[in-house]
Amino acid sequence: MQAVDDVIEQRLSSEVPLVGQVAHYIIGSGGKRVRPALLLLMCGALGCTDARRHTLAAVVEFIHTATLLHDDVVDESTLRRGRDTANQVFGNAASVLVGDFLYSRAFQMMVDCGDMRIMRVLADATNVIAEGEVLQLMNMHDAHLDEAAYLRVIRAKTAKLFEASARLAALLAGADAATEATCAEYGQAIGAAFQIVDDVLDYAGDTAELGKNLGDDLREGKVTLPVICTLRRCTPTEAALIRSAIETGGSERMDEILTIVRRCGALDEARHHARAEVERATAALQRLPSGDHETKKYRQALLQLATQLLARRS
Repeated sequence: MQAVDDVIEQRLSSEVPLVGQVAHYIIGSGGKRVRPALLLLMCGALGCTDARRHTLAAVVEFIHTATLLHDDVVDESTLRRGRDTANQVFGNAASVLVGDFLYSRAFQMMVDCGDMRIMRVLADATNVIAEGEVLQLMNMHDAHLDEAAYLRVIRAKTAKLFEASARLAALLAGADAATEATCAEYGQAIGAAFQIVDDVLDYAGDTAELGKNLGDDLREGKVTLPVICTLRRCTPTEAALIRSAIETGGSERMDEILTIVRRCGALDEARHHARAEVERATAALQRLPSGDHETKKYRQALLQLATQLLARRS
C-alpha cells in the first residue's frame, strides 16, 4: 500500500496548482483504500508479483475518488469522512473539473500498462459506474422503489469497481477464464456488502465515527435497503410519513423516522442481506486454485476483509 501511495503522489502532479490542491484534499482525507487493497490482496492470493499492480491499484483509487468528487456535488453534500467536502471548500466547479482530471489521469495510467484487456475492464467499469449514478438520480424521491431496483443501482455504482479490482488481479496473474470469473464474483459480492453496510450506517451509525450526518440519504431522496425493509415492516401511518419525507426531501421529522427504522427490525434485515453477500464472497474464495503457504495467507486476508466489512462502523 505504501508503493500505491507513492504512485498516487507521483501521478497527482500537475502544472495547475488547484488540481493538486483539490485532489490531495480528498485523497488525503482518510479513505479506507479498500479497492486498491483488494486488488493487491487478490494478486497475492494468485501468486502475482507483476509490478503493474501498484499502478492499477492507484488507478482504481483515482476512479473512486473522481466519483466521490462528482457525487458530493450532485448530492449537495457538506460533510465526508468528518471534514467539509471538497465542493464546500473549493466550490462545485473545481470539484467537478478535478474529478474529470482524475478520470483522465487514470486512463493515461491504464494506457501505460500496455494491455488492451486491462483497458477494457477499466473502461467498461467506469461506464457502468456512470450509468449507475444516472440510474440513482432517476430513482431519487421515488417512494415506491423496490429491492430489485436498489440492487441494480448498487451493483453498478459501487460493486462494479470492486469487481473490476479483483478481475484486474486475475488478468495480471494470467489466470484462466474460470479463475477470472471467480475473482470478479468475490469482488462484486463484497462491493455489494460494502454498500449495504454503508446504507445501514446512515441510520444506525454514530455521526462522529461515520464522519457524515445521519439520515443524509433520506434527506437527498435516496431510497436504500433499510428504508425498503422499513416500509415492509412498519404501520401504514409510519409508511406514509416516510414516503412523504422521501418525496419531499423533508427532514423535519428525521429523528422520528430514524426511530421507526431502528425499531422495526429493518436494519437487521438489511444486515442479513449484507451477510449473504459476504457468504457469496467467501464461497468464491474457496473455488480459487489451491496455492502454497504464501498465497494462502493472502486468501485468509481476503476472507478477513469480507467479514470485517460487516463489522465496520465508519
